[in-house]
Amino acid sequence: MHATVFLNSPEEHEVGPIVVLPGEERSLKQAVIQVVSKIVLGDQDHDASLTYFTGKTCDLTSVRDELWMVSMWSDKRLVIVEQANDFVSQNRGGLEKLLEKPAKKSVLVLDVNTWPKNTRLAKKAAKIGLVVECTELSGSHLTRWLQETCRQQHEKQLTRDAAELLTELAGNHLGLLEQELAKLAAYVGDHKRIVADDIRAMVGGWKAETTWVMTNAVRDGQLGLALDCLEKLLVAGEAPQKILGGISFVFRKLARATEIARQGTQLNAALREARVFPKDVAPSANYLRRIGRPNAEKLYHWLLDADGNLKTGSRISERVQLEQLLVQLSGKI
Repeated sequence: MHATVFLNSPEEHEVGPIVVLPGEERSLKQAVIQVVSKIVLGDQDHDASLTYFTGKTCDLTSVRDELWMVSMWSDKRLVIVEQANDFVSQNRGGLEKLLEKPAKKSVLVLDVNTWPKNTRLAKKAAKIGLVVECTELSGSHLTRWLQETCRQQHEKQLTRDAAELLTELAGNHLGLLEQELAKLAAYVGDHKRIVADDIRAMVGGWKAETTWVMTNAVRDGQLGLALDCLEKLLVAGEAPQKILGGISFVFRKLARATEIARQGTQLNAALREARVFPKDVAPSANYLRRIGRPNAEKLYHWLLDADGNLKTGSRISERVQLEQLLVQLSGKI
């Protein structure tokens, strides 16, 4: 089942003790996790009932213990293993045993790039849980998704020609396309239809959009994609200070949210108070948890250092300075 099918009618699907998210479309994975969290945890405090692990560093015992943990704050738990390919490969037998007698009130979410359907583990997961494909859409499937998303989120009709032109100009990255739809809906105002001329008028500022893709990639743990975007911007002649301005626009808000949360505010509320866009609250919270508080508290410092070095000059090239900043912000230090 593709994520778009699940997200269209999640109430029709029973979650079960395991949810597997194969694919590389981060925006879909985040949307599915958000919906699954609501289904499993309901009105419980998600911070107390939700645990993230990184697949490259965690072990099966820790994951199993978390699934079986009894908490005074909640009777249900959601345990998410991100970048879980290595984790699955190293613990396939243990995971099969775990699914033989799963925790009754906990759900394990595996975020993987690939998920061969012919393995015993995959067959068991499909039988007792959910496998939600988070892969890129293309062709007519992407066109239909755009039209349906535009109708549901913005109450606008996106013509087929407009949808096809949008993908030609902006690509098939779903998160970026959702941003374009929001801008287009605002642009047409009270008009109920978005046509190809609207696409031509609004879409095409690829440098700005590439900057958003870059910052989202850093936030979502896709450092390689972020560095590729940086390279494209620099080759196209984008000024390093302007690139830094786009980075700072995003990560200053996250630094502010970190400070608010440090004073006792729940993380999602802190992000909203820091004026993070509503759709970015959940992935931003995931980012801050992933890099950890010690790194999150350095965000301001890293941004200020980069700004000072670019303004005053440095023996290190501007390209390398920006690359170093992206590595720092990604938490890979």
